[in-house]
Amino acid sequence: MIFSTKIVDIELARSHGLTDDEYNSILNLINRKPTITELGVFSAMWNEHCSYKSTKKWLRTLPTKGSKVICGPGENAGIIDIGDGDALVFKIESHNHPSYIDPFQGSATGVGGILRDIFTMGARPIVTMNALSFGCKDKKKVTHLLSEVIKGIGSYGNSFGVPNLGGELRFDESYEGNCLVNVFAAGLVKSNKIFYSGATSTNLPVVYLGAKTGRDGIGGATMASSEFISEKEAERPAVQIGDPFMEKCLLEACLELMEAEAVISIQDMGAAGLTCSAVEMAGKGKLGMILDLDKVPTREREMHAYEMMLSESQERMLMTLKPGKEKIARAIFKKWDLDFAIVGKTIKEDRFKVFHNSNLEVDLPLQALSTMSPEYDRKWRINQNHIKTPSIQKYNLQPLKCLTTLLSSPNYSSRKIIWEQFDHMVMASTVIPPGSNAGVVRIPETNKAIACSLDCTPRYCSQDPHLGGKQAVTEGFRNLIITGASPLAITNNLNFGNPEKTDVMGQIVGCIQGISEASIALDLPVVSGNVSLYNETDGIPILATPTIGTVGLIKSIDDLILIKARTTDYLYLIGDNPGHLGQSALLREVLGISGKKAGPAPEIEFSKELAAAKLISKLNAANKIVGGHDISDGGLILAIAEICILNNLGIKIDASGSDICWLFGEDQGLYLLVCEEKNQIDLEQAARGLQIPCQKLGTFGEDLIEIGNDQITVSELRKIHETGLDHFFSASV
Repeated sequence: MIFSTKIVDIELARSHGLTDDEYNSILNLINRKPTITELGVFSAMWNEHCSYKSTKKWLRTLPTKGSKVICGPGENAGIIDIGDGDALVFKIESHNHPSYIDPFQGSATGVGGILRDIFTMGARPIVTMNALSFGCKDKKKVTHLLSEVIKGIGSYGNSFGVPNLGGELRFDESYEGNCLVNVFAAGLVKSNKIFYSGATSTNLPVVYLGAKTGRDGIGGATMASSEFISEKEAERPAVQIGDPFMEKCLLEACLELMEAEAVISIQDMGAAGLTCSAVEMAGKGKLGMILDLDKVPTREREMHAYEMMLSESQERMLMTLKPGKEKIARAIFKKWDLDFAIVGKTIKEDRFKVFHNSNLEVDLPLQALSTMSPEYDRKWRINQNHIKTPSIQKYNLQPLKCLTTLLSSPNYSSRKIIWEQFDHMVMASTVIPPGSNAGVVRIPETNKAIACSLDCTPRYCSQDPHLGGKQAVTEGFRNLIITGASPLAITNNLNFGNPEKTDVMGQIVGCIQGISEASIALDLPVVSGNVSLYNETDGIPILATPTIGTVGLIKSIDDLILIKARTTDYLYLIGDNPGHLGQSALLREVLGISGKKAGPAPEIEFSKELAAAKLISKLNAANKIVGGHDISDGGLILAIAEICILNNLGIKIDASGSDICWLFGEDQGLYLLVCEEKNQIDLEQAARGLQIPCQKLGTFGEDLIEIGNDQITVSELRKIHETGLDHFFSASV
């Protein structure tokens, strides 16, 4: 872009993602044409990615308060009280569009961005996880995207030095042109050492910290707020380039400066870079700000103000300092070999003024950028699909053949080949590595631990958005319950297509309503989150994918529940008999039936969910169970197979062994519990006392799984399970 020759008009505004009405609103607001840099600033602050203009109305309906909530939505991350003066800072964010364009750098900088959100608030990151979605048709393209995304996540996280405890991985044709890369992170901070982003008073020095500004990432936020048109390779320059080693230095420098009590407010430079960080910092304090771009460290010559304001170069922070602390701050950042520059100040006047080469490039009302972005009440429609679950009688399905098909599918095969590329033991705090019900990390110098899980079932959400939203929250709840944790709060990453389409907007509204209902019922406030829209290519949207990150507290490592079983241990089914095949993995993976044809999603009953959670907590506290596993995708038989494979044990299923619905149904609120022979009666009595169905399924023994008259060795199952992703990595392993 040659800035000196650009004429700001409605055509240029459209190219910046602004609608005609939005551009006219800008003209009326400032009573003149904006400069090219001002147009860039408006496009950054008013795009979907930064303003949430299509979802603000509905996000406000989410429950965000609770007895443990210290900080809810609106800051870099949410914070909950975990007792003993400690707090947990956590959030999930997306880097979807950048990861499709440049999968390595896109995913790597997604990790870097979420880590900055955590330590910006004064917390030291202790765990990351990721929820990944890819297409399944173009194997060459999928292989490239998957392998490079995994490399990017591993490269940044491993180098930075924070454990990655896995998460979710799925494949569906709807993600063919729009892969999803959602990254979760959590960190620990003392509850009296939390830092926020809002400036508090006038005449505070505004300080630029970290890496130099370059031309990478310019327009990234705007790009993330638009649809793709087939292979949009031309937008590759919009992807940022990360440096994890510099970010590690930035972490240590920021925490050291915070410890020196020199910081008033701090904001990372993420989407829209310097523009967004400056506007949000001043806006939250109801102040104005003046910036002098001549003082901003740059790594490229002759950068225009437009480029400097919209660059999304990584590893950068904006901070306001306590007056008189400049010398201390400069010395700390010099020690860590990071740039430090005083680039502006806060002012009382409601103005955002930016100077470059002594010219006033931006002179705008700051609150208009911060709080007066457009808000749309878009039309929406939820399609009610009343199609019955298709009959499976004509297929003459064999249980074990169906099971091996699921276990060999990329959607349900072992993720070991991926997890091996992530360092999950760094910091020596990991209690449960990837591959269990939830990830668990110990809180240093205590016997307590944090459990976290990422969950969503997009096929449920697309068929019935309200029910799917409820299920995503509830599944996270179950994963923590069966790990021995007390679920405390959630964060969400709402991934959808174009909100201007009534059907897609209906998915958004329905999922948010479902999330809200479940959050209230299960006492899981929503404390942070992210919205990623326009995830579609050539008009084809992704499946509705509202990823839910759930966190909980394990009060003692002794309370931990593993997916564990031993020879002669008994296996019990807790909850109503399964049998619901609508939208099941069986229909999709084995019979190729999906979408509307696959029938209704399974219902959620919160009273049963809470009763089952109470039972498991009671049995665990009394040391009556050896291990456990929740039942989700693939139903009862897939959960049993996973227990057998993990523990190298076989089992004979005693009852209903050949009933496909019973084996593969995805009814909600079900668990598998493992107990010793001596504790059978106590388990059964406890279940009856809470009026929860309880059924003995069998006894663990040798290397053989028997279902009805059919059988297979565990070693055979393991081989099938562990090779399901090999073809994606065959070229690189």
